[in-house]
Amino acid sequence: MKKIISILFVLPVLFVCNLANAASYRAALVADMDSGRVLYSENANVANYPASLTKIMTLYLTFNALEHGRLHLDDYLIVSNAAAAAEPVKLGLPAGSKIKVEDAIKAVAVHSANDVARVLAENLKGGKEGNFASLMTQVATEIGLSNTNFENSSGLPNDDHLSTARDIALLSVAIYKHFPQYWKYFGIKNWTYNGQTYTNGNRLLSSYPGCDGMKTGFTTKSKYSLVATASRDGHHLIAVVLGADDKDIRASVATSLLNRGFKMSQNNSAPVVLNTPMPVVEKPVQAPANNPIAKYATPSNKHLASGLSGVQFGAFSSYDAAARQVKNVEQTLGVHASIEPASGGLYRVRVNNLAESAAQNLRNAATAAGIDSYVFH
Repeated sequence: MKKIISILFVLPVLFVCNLANAASYRAALVADMDSGRVLYSENANVANYPASLTKIMTLYLTFNALEHGRLHLDDYLIVSNAAAAAEPVKLGLPAGSKIKVEDAIKAVAVHSANDVARVLAENLKGGKEGNFASLMTQVATEIGLSNTNFENSSGLPNDDHLSTARDIALLSVAIYKHFPQYWKYFGIKNWTYNGQTYTNGNRLLSSYPGCDGMKTGFTTKSKYSLVATASRDGHHLIAVVLGADDKDIRASVATSLLNRGFKMSQNNSAPVVLNTPMPVVEKPVQAPANNPIAKYATPSNKHLASGLSGVQFGAFSSYDAAARQVKNVEQTLGVHASIEPASGGLYRVRVNNLAESAAQNLRNAATAAGIDSYVFH
């Protein structure tokens, strides 16, 4: 991923006081989701326990599996003994029962169900949550999370299970950019399953105008955390609060962050950046396109080791724009890319069927050449 080069500015004393007086918390950040510009960050690179914010990555990998046909929304997943025994919060599914993939997504996004997070993990990675956690950390590194380590799919307590406000923000933006068709699940306020209704813990969905997501978290060690996103006047912002003392505090701080962020965006104020800014996560342009793509199909890259990974070099609203990127990738990196249709009439530029090491090396070469890309599985 290319990173934004930003000038560091002095933090206005007024903003510090506003947040400090509002609450006790460990880290905070507000950023523009489209540009990646950090408007304000406080201790954003300090390691914290992410608790159930971990499930954002679990859902990222679930959406990736859906995107590549390894899962379908109407597939059913089997609940293992280990998943059924997961600690609360949980849906309480008995071992041997089944849950539809779309219901599993809603259970994790709305109710933050630990048992269902494990069901997804086991079904996506050979029946072992530990294998899935390793994949989570690997993908975190690939999309630019520099201080994150996952030990499980749910965020249940583990001293080595760590992340930062900056990394959580970047992961959230990655879902928004890479899988926009699934973003709606983070904005569900209430969900009914087997006759019981579950309410989303993100109270800003009801109280903050324009809020469209995203996720809450809590353990005794992590305290109360929240990722909240909202749109206003053409700006889409994300606020991250980690380690607040209670639910009221995390909601209050997130509200203050979003309010200040929108004001800064409206006034085109200089950004306040105390820590490393987030890398830009490429956002596909949502526009229809109906042109044929067959003539842009290219042969496989025989000099790259084959496997189940790949590298994406963007998603475009027209096949002509995608074709220009294909040419850019070929001329700059010396590899053949293909154009694939995607949801929303988009065209993705990809190199498929690579070994993990080959995909990572290609991504590194693209980054060095100034081409945005990410590894997918």
